[in-house]
Amino acid sequence: MSKNLIAIEVEFGTPAHDETVKLRDDILRKPLGLAFTPEQLSKEYADIHLACYNSQHDLVGCLVLARLDNKELKMRQVAVREDCQRMGIGQFMVEESENIAQRDGFEKMVLHARNTAVPFYLKLDYKKIGKPFTEVKLKHYKMEKTMSNQEVIKN
Repeated sequence: MSKNLIAIEVEFGTPAHDETVKLRDDILRKPLGLAFTPEQLSKEYADIHLACYNSQHDLVGCLVLARLDNKELKMRQVAVREDCQRMGIGQFMVEESENIAQRDGFEKMVLHARNTAVPFYLKLDYKKIGKPFTEVKLKHYKMEKTMSNQEVIKN
């Protein structure tokens, strides 16, 4: 499926960004009885917003990359449209994120994985760090992957 996908960085506050916020809300927040506040969204102004589209130009996935410092990038809010899950879209977006991290000189990608997503990230060479913790009502693990000395993946 990844051959038919394209990942694009979208600007904060644009209609494309609004569409990614809606997808994140539908997939990640509403099932937990949560919703984004304007304050939460405004804190994402300087983040990298990645949107993934299929060959019909439909939004099928998205994520947010937050700069923690000049060495670490945090992958957040990874969401894939429900009817498109288990089709390689998540892996494609993670690889694109790693390309961005390397392009921009980051040495490490970190993330907080829901317990159910840990096997997915382990397959992509992320390592669990520390003990589980609760975030947005669910058990999570901190995970990380070193970016240095890796080739940029061409899709």
